[in-house]
Amino acid sequence: MLACAASALSQPTREPGAFLNQQRAVQQRVWDQLDQEAPAARHVAFDYGGWYGFHMFLYDDGVESSRTLRRNDLRVWGRLTLDGGAHEIYARGILSYLDFNTGDSFDGNDDDWEGPNLDRGYYEFNLARAMEAYAKRTLDSNLRVKIGRDLAKFGTGYALWSRLDHVLLRADYRKFELTGLIGRTVGSDPDFDLSRPIDRTRRAFLGVQARYLGAKGHEPFVYALWQRDHNEETSYYPGREYDYDSFYLGIGSSGELADNLWYSTEWVYESGHGHHERSLDPKTAIKAWAFDAELEYLFPKPMRPRASIEYMFASGDSDRTASPTDTYAGNQPNRVDRSFNGFGYRDTGLSFAPRLSNVHVWRVGGSLFPFEKHSVFKRLELGTSWFLYYKNRSAAAVSDPTADNPAGWLGWEMDYFANWEITTDLAWTTRFGVFFPGDAFDDQTTRTFLLVGATYSF
Repeated sequence: MLACAASALSQPTREPGAFLNQQRAVQQRVWDQLDQEAPAARHVAFDYGGWYGFHMFLYDDGVESSRTLRRNDLRVWGRLTLDGGAHEIYARGILSYLDFNTGDSFDGNDDDWEGPNLDRGYYEFNLARAMEAYAKRTLDSNLRVKIGRDLAKFGTGYALWSRLDHVLLRADYRKFELTGLIGRTVGSDPDFDLSRPIDRTRRAFLGVQARYLGAKGHEPFVYALWQRDHNEETSYYPGREYDYDSFYLGIGSSGELADNLWYSTEWVYESGHGHHERSLDPKTAIKAWAFDAELEYLFPKPMRPRASIEYMFASGDSDRTASPTDTYAGNQPNRVDRSFNGFGYRDTGLSFAPRLSNVHVWRVGGSLFPFEKHSVFKRLELGTSWFLYYKNRSAAAVSDPTADNPAGWLGWEMDYFANWEITTDLAWTTRFGVFFPGDAFDDQTTRTFLLVGATYSF
């Protein structure tokens, strides 16, 4: 296992999983802000704008004692709604410039432009609003059709919460919401198999979901999702295959248990077929599962305090002693692959930031607005999250290859953040995390992560 980890660390030609998760955490917060841009649904409405964001990262990753990245993102967006929201056209472009300190990048390219690219863009048709606009009729049910690039989410987002080029049909009938999805990954987004020599990600999705809306305060759901691997390798290795075709069956619910007490939970079973390191042997079956549960309480008190607790689990495979996700140095021949690999998202910490595979994660957190009566700092939010990490299979790998000991205790982390909406156009954020490695790490050096950023909208 030590040899495999050393080999993985000696050739850091692609971004590791922790770095990708850290970037996703920043992107997720920005996406949440940008999703609030929608104008009021008038007969004809057009709105447009843009955001410029600067974020500086200073962090340890267990390989280099310190890395520094400055990320600049420029987004320009426009939204057109017609006939009271019967038709909606939305597009958002992004141009990014990544500037690492000399020698700090993972692929040797310390300065890199990304884009301009289409970040999000779609057309959506709303049948109920169309009937109101054209026939002056009010429907008891509704059908919405979305075509384009946007975030796709099933359940609470544990198995699927990703940007896809897709067609989404959502029908509301009586007390049920039915969703159908056909989509594919955005080619420039990273693949979870980091050992695979590809230039673009090509995975296809087909899914159906039913959500029940008739239970007061609760929204139970069930879904089935198929994923097919169409990636094409840029380098050919005789006798090696990488295909990973998976199926996900999920069930869960979200809602309010009591006044100001919110919950969400999801259980996911994964099956399918993948390849192992010696691909001349037959495909191996996938049998894995994952679970998540979260409680959040909003205190009806001054300063708007909130507290949350969450448990995340994703199964692992004792055969995977080098990587829980990769084909190369991954699952062993003629063995069932029990390592969960999904396409969802959860906050698993700033510094360690593991993928949800072969891991237990416990999180507690809280936040408040301590100066809500102050004219300048009333929109300043302070918060913290604390994490405990443990392996599902002690001898198996997690997404961080520096966890090179066959031990279960991965460690713990404390994160702190400050989000300040200075004006309606200017926001500032600071996030600081410290990870304390456990017995699974030979290197017990504490890792730190610092993010400082600002976003200006126009």
